[in-house]
Amino acid sequence: MYSSEPLPRFIDDYLAYLHEVHPTTATFDGIHTHDDLLEDYSRQAIDAHLRDLGNFGRRLDSINAETLSAEEKAERAMLEANVRGRMHELEQVRGWERNPQIYAETVALSLAAQAIFAYAPAAERARRVFSKLRQVPRLLQSAEANVKDAPGIFVKNALETVRGVKAFIDRDLPRAFAAVDDLAVLSDLADAATEATAALDRFAQWLETEQAPRARGSFRLGQARFEKKLALDEGLTTGSGQLLTIALRELAESQEEFKRVAAKIDKADPVEVWRKVKEAHPSAGTLVATAREQVAELATFLRKHNLVSLPDDNGLVIGPTPPFYRWTFASVWSPGAFESRPLKTYYYLTDVDPSWSDEKKKEHLRDFSHAVLWSITAHEAYPGHVLHFQHVRRVESKLRRSILSAPTSFVEGWAHYGEQMIFEEGFAKREHARRLGQLAEVLVRLARLVVGVRLHAEDLSVEQGVRFFRDEAYLEESSARREAERGTFDPSYVTYALGRLMMLKLRDDVREKEGEGFSLRSFHDRVLGHGLAPFAFHRQMLLGEAGGPMLV
Repeated sequence: MYSSEPLPRFIDDYLAYLHEVHPTTATFDGIHTHDDLLEDYSRQAIDAHLRDLGNFGRRLDSINAETLSAEEKAERAMLEANVRGRMHELEQVRGWERNPQIYAETVALSLAAQAIFAYAPAAERARRVFSKLRQVPRLLQSAEANVKDAPGIFVKNALETVRGVKAFIDRDLPRAFAAVDDLAVLSDLADAATEATAALDRFAQWLETEQAPRARGSFRLGQARFEKKLALDEGLTTGSGQLLTIALRELAESQEEFKRVAAKIDKADPVEVWRKVKEAHPSAGTLVATAREQVAELATFLRKHNLVSLPDDNGLVIGPTPPFYRWTFASVWSPGAFESRPLKTYYYLTDVDPSWSDEKKKEHLRDFSHAVLWSITAHEAYPGHVLHFQHVRRVESKLRRSILSAPTSFVEGWAHYGEQMIFEEGFAKREHARRLGQLAEVLVRLARLVVGVRLHAEDLSVEQGVRFFRDEAYLEESSARREAERGTFDPSYVTYALGRLMMLKLRDDVREKEGEGFSLRSFHDRVLGHGLAPFAFHRQMLLGEAGGPMLV
C-alpha cells in the first residue's frame, strides 16, 4: 500500500533525525540544536539506529514514485541509497566494531567545529565544548565495549589520533577560547578538559595493553562489501575488476603525459625532473601570501574565460592554520548551508614551525612546492571546494544542501576535475612545472584507486601498496607509506579518481547531447546548482537517464 506522505515531509523528518543522531555532522551542516552533544556509540544506540533506519526505509518504500516529479524521483532514489548505505555501514562494514580510530576522530572533529566556526559568541561555544568534554569518557567506554578483533594498523592509527586529540585539548583548546573572560566558564572548561584527557589516557592504555597484543583482524572489506559500499554510497555499480582495468589504463596514460610534460622542462629522467621541480617552493612564512595570490589569479582566470559563475562572496579567509589545528596540511572549513547568518569560509595552510629540524622544514616545504600548491589551491578553493559550497548554499532542496547526503565521489571528484579543467582551458600554458604538479596529483589519486581496490577486493599488502605509490606515483617513502596506510581505513579514497573520471564522462555526454548549444559555463553552473548529489542524479537531470554507464 502506498501512503500519501509528501516526499518533502519525509526529507524534513529524515534530516532532523540524522542531525540528532550525528550532532557533529549537524554542526557542519549549520544546525546547532545538538551542539552540546557527542555521538552515542553505545550498542543500544547502534541497535536503535538500525531499527530507525529500517523504519525510514519502509516509510520511503510506501511513497509512490509514480506520483513524484522527475526531480523528486531522483531524490527518492538518493534517499533510498542513503538509508541502505547507512545500514550497510552499521551491519556489514561495522567500523564501530573494527576501528577504534572512529571514536577519537569524532571527539577531534566535534571540538574543532566549535572552535573554528564563530556561529555564536565564544563563551557560548565554550559552554558547549564543556558539555562535549564531559561526555568523552562515556564515548570511550562505548569504544572499549564495542571494538573487537581490530586490525593492528587500525590500533596504530587510533593511538596516533588519541595522542593528537589529547594534545589538542591540553594545549590548543585554551588558545581557541582565549577571548573568553568568564572565570566560571573557564574553570568548568578546565575541569572537563582534565576529565577528558584522563579518559583519553585510559583509552590509549587499553589500546596498547588490551588491543595491540591481540590485534589480528583484517582491514579488508572483501570484494562483496567493497563493491556494495561503492554502489550504495556513490551509485557506482562497476565491478572491482573493471575499476582496476580502468585505473591501470588511466595511470599508464597519465604517466606518459607526465613524461611528455617533464621533457619540456628537462630531458633528464622524469622522476628526477620532478624532484628538482619540488625544490622550487615558497620560503618559510610565505605560504599564506602565496596562496592568496593564487586564489586571486585563479578567480580572475575563471571569470575571464567564462568557465563558471563565481558568486559575489567576500567571505573567504586565507590564513595560517590556527595553533589548535596545526596537525593538518591544508584544509577548507566551509560553514554549513543551513547557517542562519553568513559566516566566513577558511582556507588554512600549515607553514613550517620554527621548532622543527632543518630537514623536516625542507620536507614540509617540498610538499608545498609551487607546482603542487597551485593544484592544492585549485582543489581546495577555486574552482574546487570553496566555489562548490558557495553554490550549495544557494540550492533550494534541503536534501541536496546537507552534507549528510553528499557523495564523496562528487564532492572530491568536482574539485579534482577542476584542477584538470583549468589547464584544459588554457591556464598557465607555458608554465610546464604547474602542469607537471597537476599531473602528479592525478597519479597519486589513480594510485589510490589501484591500491584501494587491491587492498579491499584482492590481497595486496600495505608494503606492496607503499611500493606502488613510490614506483608508480613517484612519491617519497614517507608519503607513499601514509597513502598506503590510509587506504586500509578509508576505502572511499578511491573515489577522488573515480569522481574526476565520472565528471569527464558526464561532461562529454552532455556536450554530445547538446551539440553546438553546449556551454561549459552553463554545464558547470547546472552541475553545481544541483547541490550535493550523486552522479546518477546529475545524469538524470541533464541527460534524462535513469542509469547508464558513468565510466568508460
